[in-house]
Amino acid sequence: MFQVAALVFALYVAWRLIKPLKIKPWIKWLLSAFAIAATLHHYAVALFWGTRASPEIPAYIIMVLGWAFGAVLLAACFTMISDLAGLLMRVLYKPAGLVLLRSPALRAGLGIAAITLSAIGVWQAVSVPAVKSIEVPIKGLPASMDGFKLVQLTDLHASRLLQGPWIQAIVDKTQALNPDLIVITGDLVDGTVAARHDDVAPLEKLAAPQDVYVIAGNHEYYTQYQPWIAHFKSLGLRMLLNEHAIIEQGDAAFALAGITDKTAVTHGQPKPDVAKAVAGIPADMPIIMLAHRPDTAKESSAAGAALQLSGHTHGGHIVGMHKIVQMANDGYVGGLYQVGNMQLYVSYGAGLWAGFPLRLGRPSEITLITLRAS
Repeated sequence: MFQVAALVFALYVAWRLIKPLKIKPWIKWLLSAFAIAATLHHYAVALFWGTRASPEIPAYIIMVLGWAFGAVLLAACFTMISDLAGLLMRVLYKPAGLVLLRSPALRAGLGIAAITLSAIGVWQAVSVPAVKSIEVPIKGLPASMDGFKLVQLTDLHASRLLQGPWIQAIVDKTQALNPDLIVITGDLVDGTVAARHDDVAPLEKLAAPQDVYVIAGNHEYYTQYQPWIAHFKSLGLRMLLNEHAIIEQGDAAFALAGITDKTAVTHGQPKPDVAKAVAGIPADMPIIMLAHRPDTAKESSAAGAALQLSGHTHGGHIVGMHKIVQMANDGYVGGLYQVGNMQLYVSYGAGLWAGFPLRLGRPSEITLITLRAS
């Protein structure tokens, strides 16, 4: 569906933006062909160089393809806004409406704006994320654990785009925060263990007094799920797959639970099971739930969790587009939400899928969460 919509956008750009330009016809045909090819590049890459989830091509080519793809989508959006405004203005003030609908200069300006913003979006997507600090009150948290520091990483998406040095920079920034606990809420990798072995190696250097815990995201299931789970464990990462651990500090404690991703069902793996993850936790102990997708929040809240940490959405990638991503994720896209008696934090993520390497106004993040007794 996503690919069909992108192709429709490319055809719209060819018709409403490229065709009115005052340039030679063969150049118009060439630009139109480029626009269509940009929206179909995922198929070509998957056919010859890896998969759609993991394009095995050089990083600079991924960035160029992402820039072209983003430029087409942005150009389509800008042109559509101009056309809708033009239709409205034809009723209110016809000369202005005709300019919005027919001006070749305006079309050229929209195209240049789309190309420029897409380039900025790619640059923001591959930049090492900044640290975002928040404080979250946890109902039932012992007073002695007030100020407990937890770092959430999510959606690292180690790939040919986001390679070992980028992962190492994430690790360095995380360790500099001296957290008590580190959690990674899924989508660590894109590709096979052999392809990403060196890229994920820096994760072995992650360390915290209360350890490093990981859950699976949907991308873990796309290639070699079981080998990846074994490899994560060999890196010293503790997996929570529909289970929990007790985080103790002196005489105080809270439970850290984690579930699998619903993609597991199509790959013959255990489906997310919140009830199983919290089974056996003392009734008066606060629970922090790790769930890759935010749409399990209501179930976690009903199970007694005080806080759920999620990712998956990448913050919606682009301002405006984030509203569509929000609708596809039960109304959650980024930031802190109140869900019943539970709080939900959805991180914008540190990285993203190489097939759509753009961020505009939805910056990546390493999240430092300070827990407060409530």
